[in-house]
Amino acid sequence: MTHLRKMMLEELERRNYAQTTIDCYLRAVAEFSLHFHRPPNQLGPEHIRQYQAHLFGQRKLAPSTVTQHLAALRFFYIKTLRKPWSIAETPYPKKVQRLPIILSPEEVTQLIDSALTPFHRILLMTLYATGVRRAELARLKITDIDSRRMVIHIQGGKGRKDRDVMLSSTLLQALREYWRGLRRKPTDWLFPGGRSHTSNRHISPKTAWHACEKAARRSGIRKKIHPHTLRHCFATHLLEAGADLRTIQILLGHRDLEETTIYLHLSQRHLNATASPLDSLQLKDKVPQSE
Repeated sequence: MTHLRKMMLEELERRNYAQTTIDCYLRAVAEFSLHFHRPPNQLGPEHIRQYQAHLFGQRKLAPSTVTQHLAALRFFYIKTLRKPWSIAETPYPKKVQRLPIILSPEEVTQLIDSALTPFHRILLMTLYATGVRRAELARLKITDIDSRRMVIHIQGGKGRKDRDVMLSSTLLQALREYWRGLRRKPTDWLFPGGRSHTSNRHISPKTAWHACEKAARRSGIRKKIHPHTLRHCFATHLLEAGADLRTIQILLGHRDLEETTIYLHLSQRHLNATASPLDSLQLKDKVPQSE
């Protein structure tokens, strides 16, 4: 580990940043340095501008990903090197607001039933039943399942926030079947890693990604599906079933209610509640023939 990397790591850790953020920031600065084949402390604003253009032009990264890279560099220069940072010279890219892909309940059923293995199936069921992020899914512990209160404790979620989500009776039954099928009962993690799921470590968040990807391919659903799709489906289907936005915000762990209002754009119940102005027009039944 280089001296600069060690300094940045210490600055991140003493501010209690999440491990995923620490890994992301360190990797972003390392890639920046590697691109110019020079130590990052020898690079300045002009290099950052060139690199930002490279991220968009050559690597074709999304604006949110470029923003993440810039945030890492900003932290490195301001907090680690104690150097000034000009927002005007290195502006964050404008956000692009795209509506997420939503599956119908029938498509979710089709996806789960197409899981490659029983283990993949229980992962997909848990994602949809709780709306958790894949990193939160990976870190679930046995003690997080409270079958008496029928809730699941999500510890150390995004922003290091704890929250509770509902425990579906269908999911509880599936978890008990999954537990009975394990060769070696885990003592800590609900979903242990390893080829036979006997490791003392939890699964990687990528495991949920692979489970979703393989099930999507087997299902024949012609939509781009990933674990976060099931989180969006969880929220949208709750809204369509009559749940209020505030409840959904708490279940998802959103900091701001504005983050949750995106599901109003996706809910069929809300979209169909307002008639199109075309429906109020008294149009002629026949279209005049062109001469």
